[in-house]
Amino acid sequence: MANHLLRILSICVLFTGAYPVAMAQSACPPVDWPLPALQKLKSTDWKTDAATPPDALALSLLPCLGHRDPELRDGVAFEALSAWLRSGQLALPSKLQIFNSQIAQLRQPEPQAAAKSNGFAQAFAALILAEIARADRIEPFLQPAQRSELVHAGAAYLIGLEDYRGFIPAEGWRHGVAHGADLAMQLALNTRTDRAQLEQLVLAVQSQIAPLGTHAYIHGESQRLARPVFFAVRRGQLDANFWNTFVETIAAPAPLAQWSDAFQSLAGLARLHNTKAFLHVLYFQVNEGTDTAVKELLAPKLLGALKNLP
Repeated sequence: MANHLLRILSICVLFTGAYPVAMAQSACPPVDWPLPALQKLKSTDWKTDAATPPDALALSLLPCLGHRDPELRDGVAFEALSAWLRSGQLALPSKLQIFNSQIAQLRQPEPQAAAKSNGFAQAFAALILAEIARADRIEPFLQPAQRSELVHAGAAYLIGLEDYRGFIPAEGWRHGVAHGADLAMQLALNTRTDRAQLEQLVLAVQSQIAPLGTHAYIHGESQRLARPVFFAVRRGQLDANFWNTFVETIAAPAPLAQWSDAFQSLAGLARLHNTKAFLHVLYFQVNEGTDTAVKELLAPKLLGALKNLP
């Protein structure tokens, strides 16, 4: 019942906030902001007139997060929203409207045919929500129930993700795995995220370290997946038994009978490649870090796992 009421309240905030007209705007680019005007604003590092806060423009750019044009999607909409969130220029109602609209996008999987032809909207919803999570971590504005909702939605997105497209020439980035990992990282860094939520985030990341199938990560996904795990370890909330199981599960060859079988199939080779890449990155982060407790806890386990891989 509480979750049902929270969803109702979220919808109310979305449609009764300070800028309902801007939220209703669906054109991309916005009618009042053609691309040349947006590019000119970009050249000023997104600095708006002091008398004209960027809130209305920020909300009107949300539809551009799913646009096919990488300049509008990534170079304009994401960059502008990120800049304004990081500089603290957006008012609370605007941040909440962004939160509500993008979490709704993240939780509504696109039909398979649409995902194959597009797939941008959800991936960039995850990336913008990572910026929302970062802003909330630095200066809290989400309620505990909203932060919990963000944890659940982010974890579910990662676990259910099957679109592994990264960069494609003329289309630009989708990069859903990396964007989902960025969201998990910001939430793992937040000291208001509790032990159960940290565990949920780490297990969600674990599901994408070496996914079933033939996809081998080549766009830096392993590095991005390692970051939330590293920061979760540093939080000290999850005990040695949890991390022992985590490393053992990653290093296990299943569904292969043994790691030597990996050389007999593309799926096996991809699994071996992805597993090695993640373990190498996480081992480097842990071993080169300054936290002695983290190093003592995890470095020997990671090194042992790497030595056992062919």
